[in-house]
Amino acid sequence: MRRIVTFTLCLLLLTCLPLNVAWGQSSGAHFQRNSVVASVDSTSGALTVSFTEAGLGNLDVNYTLNATGTATYACLNGGGNHPKAANKETVSSNLSGGATFTPQNGKVTGSITLDAPSAGSFSCPSGQTLVLANVSYTNVVLTDTSNSVSTTNIRGSFSATLIPGL
Repeated sequence: MRRIVTFTLCLLLLTCLPLNVAWGQSSGAHFQRNSVVASVDSTSGALTVSFTEAGLGNLDVNYTLNATGTATYACLNGGGNHPKAANKETVSSNLSGGATFTPQNGKVTGSITLDAPSAGSFSCPSGQTLVLANVSYTNVVLTDTSNSVSTTNIRGSFSATLIPGL
């Protein structure tokens, strides 16, 4: 009798196991080939990385985007010209952002945006306007933190010149 009960419990456990895998996160999570693309907005200098990840279950998936951003800020006078004075500042900082997406049919298609590095304490003299002249991003890594999957295989643009000639 004991063997029948043990066999029945084992059979029941094996029957329920695939349901747990279907409801949980899949271990086959992966960013689809050539789906991770970066672009830099030519107005704000923000970096946006768009992606598709497959092999997911039905639970929410958390993502982080990390990069090192380098930006040059300058001052423009009322005529829109850059004075010859040395009023430019280059700043660099580690940037991070994240988002959570709900998979549809085991797949997430989304985008995460990082703002350009801040000008910090750099400011312009009276009558001049602070502008972002150019920006670039390095060490860009997109990570699915729910499934411990990362990619640095990101296609596209990682820099932009917003004010030519500076």
